[in-house]
Amino acid sequence: MIIDGKKIAEELRDKIKSDIKKLPDNNKPGLTVILIGEHPASQIYVRNKEKFANEVGIKSIVLRFDESISEENLKNEIKKLNNDSNVHGILVQLPLPKHINQKDIIQTIDPIKDVDGFHPINVGNLSSGNDAMVPCTPLGCYYLIKKVIPNLSGLNAVVIGRSNINGKPMTQLLLKENCTVTIVHSKTRNIEEICKNADLIIAAVGKAQMVKSNWVKSSAVIIDVGINRIEIDGKNKIVGDVDFDNIYGKVKSISPVPGGVGPMTIACLLENTLKAFNKISKKI
Repeated sequence: MIIDGKKIAEELRDKIKSDIKKLPDNNKPGLTVILIGEHPASQIYVRNKEKFANEVGIKSIVLRFDESISEENLKNEIKKLNNDSNVHGILVQLPLPKHINQKDIIQTIDPIKDVDGFHPINVGNLSSGNDAMVPCTPLGCYYLIKKVIPNLSGLNAVVIGRSNINGKPMTQLLLKENCTVTIVHSKTRNIEEICKNADLIIAAVGKAQMVKSNWVKSSAVIIDVGINRIEIDGKNKIVGDVDFDNIYGKVKSISPVPGGVGPMTIACLLENTLKAFNKISKKI
């Protein structure tokens, strides 16, 4: 079974749109995205975020800055947004230019408006089991998994990759569902053998078609987060971290690339923006 991320993301967006329609016309969620420079992939991501935000009724604004912007000026722009009552979600599109400290920029964002879920306060709340803004990609993975396996308790889960963006928060979400979680990474020995015992594999390592068919058992569910461009017969093709063609048909369920996790990431950003709006509205 292929896990249709496009369809599940559409269902989530429809729910968000329905919830926003119930709000007064003069009080809608606002999302501001900061985009620095001309990074091609970032341009595409931001354009899609803006499109879907507007479709569900979120007031979306993109602030574009030249790559030469100073760290101090960028922080000042974020502080303005922190104090703007019409802005409920702030997202600084990564990666940032080398002269800007990414950690310092993330920490400048008001945690309640941190719809990316990267602020240390949100990271700490997630790991402690408290209410938190969850990073959009692992949250999207979580929703895909729950569509296939409503009860995750007791399952063996393997997370490939230990990034702050996906691997670590994904682990926290699975632990909360009472999974037994193993994180494997570039220094792990016998990754293949560890994966063979997994009921659930989340691959987010950025290595094209790394997970092979002899790594997985037939009852496994696989979520592929990777986005890799490779050349096949002289043509560019986007593939995941999983050897989809040789694994599909062998396992219980698998998410495709593209059309799996990608659409869910943006849908979860919209959900986080609505969540931030609701939190801020209760405080006022």
